[in-house]
Amino acid sequence: MAQQNNFGSTPAQREQFFISLYKKAFPKVAKYVSKMGGSFDEAKDVFQDALIVYYEKLATGSLALHVNEQAYLLGISKHLWSKKFKENVLQTDLDAAFDAIETEDHQPSSTRLMHYLETVGEKCMEILKAFYYDNLPAQTIATLFGYSGIRSATVQKYKCMEKVRETIKEKSLAYEDFIE
Repeated sequence: MAQQNNFGSTPAQREQFFISLYKKAFPKVAKYVSKMGGSFDEAKDVFQDALIVYYEKLATGSLALHVNEQAYLLGISKHLWSKKFKENVLQTDLDAAFDAIETEDHQPSSTRLMHYLETVGEKCMEILKAFYYDNLPAQTIATLFGYSGIRSATVQKYKCMEKVRETIKEKSLAYEDFIE
């Protein structure tokens, strides 16, 4: 059921209509926005946007009120505040994320990394170097280190990596510990 246009036909009548709506509904909107962490100015902005929505619906005859005008304006204001709040949170989170990113290009500390790799022994160091640094095929590594096959070489590489992981776990190290 469409609400009848009751805001008057003259500018003075429209002004009176909006002043009365402002007096009746704005205190509730201001209280809500304040409770939700907003300022008085933000409450005014949200309420004015709600008034515009209300006015446009009244003017086009597409308003169907099931409650009083104050409740309708409060509902619109809550919706607008929620929408604005979500946008602000997303913007703030994104800004915080960009602020957190440092412009320095952190590289792993080769001396710290080497120290922990050396704890696994010389043979493991050579196997890991052959796999990861020299990018040698598993068959070549198996032949170089005297393993019976590819499977034996990859199992030995895995054991060497586990030794490094265990050392890092024992010392409760994190990625940041390897950054200079």
